[in-house]
Amino acid sequence: MDPVGVAAALDAGPGRAWQSKCPWGAPNTTSISCSLADVMSEQLAKELQLEEENAAFPEVVAVAEGPFITGENVDTSSDLMLAQMLQMEFDREYDAQLRREERKINGDSKVSISFENYRKVHPYDSDSSEDEVDWQDTRHDPYRADKPTTTPRRGFIGKGKDITTKHDEVVCGRKNTARMENFAPEFQVGDGIGMDLKLSNQVFNALKQHAYSEERRSARLHEKKEHSTAEKAVDPKTRLLLYKMVNAGMLETITGCISTGKESVVFHAYGGKSATEDKLKIPPECAIKVFKTTLNEFKNRDKYIKDDYRFKDRFSKLNPRKIIRMWAEKEMHNLTRMQNAGIPCPQVVILKKHVLVMSFIGQEQVPAPKLKDVTLSSEDMKKAYYQILNMMQQLYKECNLVHADLSEYNMLWHDGKVWLIDVSQSVEPTHPHGLEFLFRDCRNVSQFFQKGGVAEALNERELFNAVSGLNITADNEVDFQAEIEALEKMNEDHVQNHGKKLSMLSTDGDPPIYDE
Repeated sequence: MDPVGVAAALDAGPGRAWQSKCPWGAPNTTSISCSLADVMSEQLAKELQLEEENAAFPEVVAVAEGPFITGENVDTSSDLMLAQMLQMEFDREYDAQLRREERKINGDSKVSISFENYRKVHPYDSDSSEDEVDWQDTRHDPYRADKPTTTPRRGFIGKGKDITTKHDEVVCGRKNTARMENFAPEFQVGDGIGMDLKLSNQVFNALKQHAYSEERRSARLHEKKEHSTAEKAVDPKTRLLLYKMVNAGMLETITGCISTGKESVVFHAYGGKSATEDKLKIPPECAIKVFKTTLNEFKNRDKYIKDDYRFKDRFSKLNPRKIIRMWAEKEMHNLTRMQNAGIPCPQVVILKKHVLVMSFIGQEQVPAPKLKDVTLSSEDMKKAYYQILNMMQQLYKECNLVHADLSEYNMLWHDGKVWLIDVSQSVEPTHPHGLEFLFRDCRNVSQFFQKGGVAEALNERELFNAVSGLNITADNEVDFQAEIEALEKMNEDHVQNHGKKLSMLSTDGDPPIYDE
């Protein structure tokens, strides 16, 4: 190489080579020459913008618009599409006409009508123009109450003749209507605000007092249900008594309900093997009679106990819950008398408050049928009649009791004989209505066996004389009952004068003799 050329290459070559290979060197940019008209062109600017967007977002896919029915994308070659479009336009015009009719009829009236059920297009399907009023704005919402306007602190609104004070009748009436919403939910007040109801202070105070009374009454009813013995169910206190009996070994298990009545519920239970009480004999099967604590059934039956001389001093009209316990105690004493006299009846095991445990008349959880439900032969029916006649005489003479509710519903047929149950209402003959109860028992027994075909059955008057030992001779029933009432009146006067029962005057335990 020529020395001059080498020197020139050494002077120019290494710098140029270093600049092309150095990463910090200035890049070689090729400038595109364009004219001033191209720079000012708007079409070129749009193309450059699209290129930049496509380079920045290459994966964005344009979403196709839905098949909206517009004038641009409608396929006018389809007759079905044209028919649907025409029908839609017709429905919209029809609905617009209905709205105009609503506004014309309603006007400024407080009670408005609506043609909503007659519209062709559903409101949310309608794409009406913006100048049309929305259907929800024209329709009164009954569930959105219009609250009454509050009175400012100065106590009046308006000026001059239009002044309205807080004592205005209309304003107070609307406020009272709004206050009804604060009543208990159970008290139905209706939509008084929507109807623009105006209540006077007198009416509002009466409704307020009635709402409070109803709230207290419902609370009492709820408490009564929680603390009362209902059908086939017991309250918590009674359940606790039954649990204690089971835990003490007195009862092994309680199987379930076997009978329900007006005053009590009867459960079946198996007797325990051991008992904590001394000299307490528990039968294998027991009947638990739980007297209802609702007090409703005892309001009209207090005459059986308040006039009974055994419980007259303990009777309290003001404490009805004690009456229920006395009712259970009375049945226990009556059953004890009948057991001592040898009358077939349940054997008393124990009494705990209003729960009476007795022996079960039946076998293997199956109670003995009532006399009205069993079909007896003529001989068994005749045998049952004479047995009942004998038991009524024993009950009156030996036990000094009158059943007071004797009928085929309170007599069971078990082991070929009749058993008497439900003696809680039984009274002594010295009771002011004892003879009336006895005559009623005789009527029930006589009618049942006469219908059963027992030819030897006496009528009610003959049966009454046979049981009581009295010789009342009367031609008809009216005179017979009149003499019975006269004897009861005489007995009541004698008891009031002497202060003692007539039965205490007799030494042999016979019932008192009613004679002049």
